[in-house]
Amino acid sequence: MKRQIFTEDHDAFRETVRTFLAKEVTPYYEQWERDGIVSRAAWRAAGRQGLLGLAVPEEYGGGGEPDFRYSAVLAEEFTRAGAAGLAVGLHNDIIGPYLTSLGTDAQKRRWLPGFCTGETVTAIAMTEPGAGSDLQGIRTTAEDHGDHWILNGSKTFISNGILADLVIVVARTTPEGGAHGLSLLVVERGTDGFERGRNLDKIGQKSQDTAELFFHDVRVPKENLLGDLNGAFGHLMTHLAQERMGIAVAGIAAAEHLLEITTQYVKEREAFGRPLAKLQHVRFEMAEMATECAVTRAFLDRCIVDHTAGELDAVHASMAKWWATELQKRVADRCLQLHGGYGYMTEYRVAKAFTDGRIQTIYGGTTEIMKEIIGRSLLG
Repeated sequence: MKRQIFTEDHDAFRETVRTFLAKEVTPYYEQWERDGIVSRAAWRAAGRQGLLGLAVPEEYGGGGEPDFRYSAVLAEEFTRAGAAGLAVGLHNDIIGPYLTSLGTDAQKRRWLPGFCTGETVTAIAMTEPGAGSDLQGIRTTAEDHGDHWILNGSKTFISNGILADLVIVVARTTPEGGAHGLSLLVVERGTDGFERGRNLDKIGQKSQDTAELFFHDVRVPKENLLGDLNGAFGHLMTHLAQERMGIAVAGIAAAEHLLEITTQYVKEREAFGRPLAKLQHVRFEMAEMATECAVTRAFLDRCIVDHTAGELDAVHASMAKWWATELQKRVADRCLQLHGGYGYMTEYRVAKAFTDGRIQTIYGGTTEIMKEIIGRSLLG
């Protein structure tokens, strides 16, 4: 089916993204995988190309374009290129809205220009060793000391954790209130007591620096409070729909790309004297995956349009996230199987997609959490 949600401007932007990936990312990606981190030069190149801060107002150096369809194009093209390490989606679609919607004028002037040029790489630190999807389990604390906070605690699985110059930390600012006693504090690179732990060794997305962060009596100025005091829970809930949409868009794009490369593979690969594509089982496998992708694409495109119009609710974002990422996981497994022994070789895209994509059903809220959100909306 021909997609109908994009205009000529979006198509032109897609070509810009593809050119950027071919020039600034693909030639260096294997080295980044070996290094376990992308080059800062790539972030600056993304800034020069106008790929960072798409929705940030022009007065702060951004694109001034809140249309989520541009973010969808970015997610789709980065996924097709297998370039998960350069976490532009995290920077633009997850961190960006916190800074633009919650930041004071002074905070915006201070942080957003570097955000848009790529000089300031960002991260958000929610997950802790003992608290993942359950925000009530957060133990990192920030004590009020007059003109500053004293921050103590640790975070783990933080994307961009090594590179980040600006980290939004979710911390407990009152001992009461469960998840409602949390605030967002911005910690900047070089702050005394802020330390990075290991660049964690993952099974996939090797070039994406994912780290442990430690805070030992970190003095955070009061002006680095982002949003309302004790208001983090509400802020997080407000912006999670966009995070989950970004993950969902990448999920269906990955499934479609896997289907494309596997279609080509089974046409060329022979077994028992004929191409795999001539075997009925293979045709049935491909037919099932193609149909599931087509149905999912129709739903995701509708969600993209609704989100762009500000009409997508948390329930449908959760549906999109769990369905698209679980589809991605199934398709990756089935496509690897159809590749046979070659599918297990890392030089084949299907192997890399299998390991890189496995995290999709986990971060941004696990599949189980997505189902809980949907179930509560139906049953109370």
